Amino acid sequence: MSSTNSHVITCKGIVSWGKGEPLKVEEIQVEPPKSYEVRVKMLYASVCHTDLLFANGFPIPVFPRVMGHEGVGVVESIGEGVTGLREGDLVIPTHVAECRTCENCMSEKTNLCLKYPISYNGLMLDGSSRMTIGGQTAYHAFSCSTWCQYMVINLNFLLKIDPKTPLPDATFLSCGFSTGYGAAWKEPMLQNASSVAVFGLGPVGLGAIKGAKSQGAIKVIGIDKNPMKEAKGQAFGMTDFINPEQSDKPIAELVKDLTGGMGVDYSLECTGVPPLINQAILSTKLGTGKIIQIGVPEEANVNINILELLFGRTLKGSIFGGLKPKTDLPIIFEKCKNREIQLDELKSHEIKLEDANKVSELLKQPDCVKVLINI
Repeated sequence: MSSTNSHVITCKGIVSWGKGEPLKVEEIQVEPPKSYEVRVKMLYASVCHTDLLFANGFPIPVFPRVMGHEGVGVVESIGEGVTGLREGDLVIPTHVAECRTCENCMSEKTNLCLKYPISYNGLMLDGSSRMTIGGQTAYHAFSCSTWCQYMVINLNFLLKIDPKTPLPDATFLSCGFSTGYGAAWKEPMLQNASSVAVFGLGPVGLGAIKGAKSQGAIKVIGIDKNPMKEAKGQAFGMTDFINPEQSDKPIAELVKDLTGGMGVDYSLECTGVPPLINQAILSTKLGTGKIIQIGVPEEANVNINILELLFGRTLKGSIFGGLKPKTDLPIIFEKCKNREIQLDELKSHEIKLEDANKVSELLKQPDCVKVLINI
């Protein structure tokens, strides 16, 4: 147990104070870890679309919220009962746990642990927080707060990784890219020689393209209104590109034009934009098409074309791409180590923690793919 275990650490972090409020750098008091918890010194973090949803109060409007759920850091101290980790270990947070004993973890059908379920309330498992700002309770994003110099996280939401792993790769794999890769690998049980449409070519979509190609897809159609994403998609294995703004036809018709009028076997929807969800449904084959919904909408309820689903198509939701952290993430890390997956194309911007309040503007830049935060 660390000699600093009983001390509160004051550090800097990025905080959302409410919907529509600008993100601010604040001094945050981070308490020592309690039983089965770990305090982590963050090294790098990155920006995910879900972070912006949290900043605006979705799905639960609790503030102040200390931002970030993607990142990599080293173990600073551990609480009682923590095994398998020691100070100095390189770790990444995972917002999905894997206890390996509950019904879901024992099943091949889902990655959603029942013993340690995903939390949106911004609190630890005991219902309290380990972070305060001037005496006021601060809330986490999911199980952690990576846009902070230090954070406390439950042991079950951490994964120890190879210390030789490039730090940018580690943070990108803690959510976004892995989510897309897993959605093509684990969720649909994608079959060899399949056709796939990927809606939205951000980090999740690029991961989905790579995952589809790794599973033997022969036609992978990338869809994005940003023309700069075409080269990015090709770098990860995309075979065809659709820019919806270059045609008056609906996206589904453009997809069918590329597939002999049939549509694709699988649609992977990575944007969460409601009209695109329906286009993803319509883009798949009648009777057998499968749609994996990965993107998170800004509203909990969206209108779905139920008639097209009645004609034999299947719509499946996906969290973290169906990946089980302990079982599946090491496989993806090994592929990166062997250069089967190369993440060099992802990083477009690198900023300091103090500049993280600028991320919303950076994400609007046409050349932006992934913003890396150097902590």
